[in-house]
Amino acid sequence: MHPGNHTETSERPRGGQPTSLDFFFKLAEIWDLSTDQQIKLLGSPARSTYFRWRKDGGDVSADTLERISHLGSIYKALSILLDSSEAVVSWIRRPNRFFEGATALDVMLSGNLSDIIRVRQYVDAQRGG
Repeated sequence: MHPGNHTETSERPRGGQPTSLDFFFKLAEIWDLSTDQQIKLLGSPARSTYFRWRKDGGDVSADTLERISHLGSIYKALSILLDSSEAVVSWIRRPNRFFEGATALDVMLSGNLSDIIRVRQYVDAQRGG
């Protein structure tokens, strides 16, 4: 296996720790993301792969793991900065001058990992991180 091709098996072990996909799907529920938005944030896997992940878990690429990690960091930072889940959802959907009037969600939905990282860096800077 090549170092850049690391995958994580996200099979759902009975009684085991939640997987990165479990976390992502919970975050998607909190953020009220559509299926198409979820697919885009995960790096645009095939729809059949997405639905298999929803049902059974499975292997995810290093890119997908990195995306989920950054999304989790964004959520955590916003949860520290803001006083409720509703405020976090509102923030990601509110136009932001830093993003030239686009919402953070719009920026992240460009499909580029670099744009998810851009939102993370902005949020981290706001919390002094």
